[in-house]
Amino acid sequence: MSDDLSLTANNRSISGWDAVRVTRGIERCPNDFDIEMTELFPGEASALVVQPGDACQVAIGGDLVITGYVDRVRPSIGASSHSIQITGRGKCQDLVDCAAEWPNGQISGSSALQIAQKLAQPYGISVSATSADVGPPIPQFNLIQGETPFEIIERICRYRGLLAYELPDGSLFLTQVGTATAASGFTEGVNVETAGICYAMDGRFSEYQALLQSMEALGDVGNGGNLFGVAKDPGVPRHRRMVIITESGGGGRDVCIQRANWEAARRAGRANQLVVTTDSWRDSAGILWTPNTLVPLALPNLKLAQANWVIGSVTYVKSEAGTSADLVIMPPAAFVPQPVLLQPFAADVPVGGGR
Repeated sequence: MSDDLSLTANNRSISGWDAVRVTRGIERCPNDFDIEMTELFPGEASALVVQPGDACQVAIGGDLVITGYVDRVRPSIGASSHSIQITGRGKCQDLVDCAAEWPNGQISGSSALQIAQKLAQPYGISVSATSADVGPPIPQFNLIQGETPFEIIERICRYRGLLAYELPDGSLFLTQVGTATAASGFTEGVNVETAGICYAMDGRFSEYQALLQSMEALGDVGNGGNLFGVAKDPGVPRHRRMVIITESGGGGRDVCIQRANWEAARRAGRANQLVVTTDSWRDSAGILWTPNTLVPLALPNLKLAQANWVIGSVTYVKSEAGTSADLVIMPPAAFVPQPVLLQPFAADVPVGGGR
């Protein structure tokens, strides 16, 4: 299968790029690309096939990887060459760059998916999720002036324990850490050009105490009225305690407990970060390496004999050195979203005690 990259814009498809860099991930939004080739029409900028702001699609072989817009076009000349570099991002860039819009700034009785859909609608972006992931409706949510849609969506997703990232068609997808496994993974001596892993202890603690401080008058005297959530990390060999002040407000005890458990699991997961370079953009079934997919690992010289970890990001690269894919892979716990108390005060209770 040919993995030539093609850029389609203005009803024209351009291929034959000399340098390619396309990055997709579950902790980045939007996806983006940076490609370069010998310029077809040196001279006037108006003669360029692609212009900044053009809608475009990027495909690798027959697989769509990014649907979005051209951000920048950089023609350049040298003593014996003319080249053009084009960079762009997926459609979800408008959710990241622009202001959130909604009449009256208040959304009531909507699920995380419905809120995301309402915020994405002014920018022509669709949002999807599996029905099991979105959770029950949120009674009321108030927008803060100046926030972007993605800032709000990300906060709501943390509340519901979801990830939010861009799909190849330019839509936003809300989901949990993936459970699907690629047809193949990475095995030392088979399909690994280079690999390195960082095993870390400096960011881990033996005990996590999440503290929910009392909002009662004089509640700051001693620990009366305060609530605690405690989690342990048995992988830390000595006593190391971390205390976290969580968001306060009614109904926050569960968030307090979840926060302690999340802190322990996420820090333990991120203490094992694997970076792999392989010479193929695809697994053994011909599927592009895809973020949020489990891959089996066998790297005994890195003290990682057998494991199933999640692809956090993948960068498809083509340069003078050849074609490769750079992947960041971590244990599933590394990608569990942080729990958050979405709205510290009940929707119908005035802040400050007024009536």
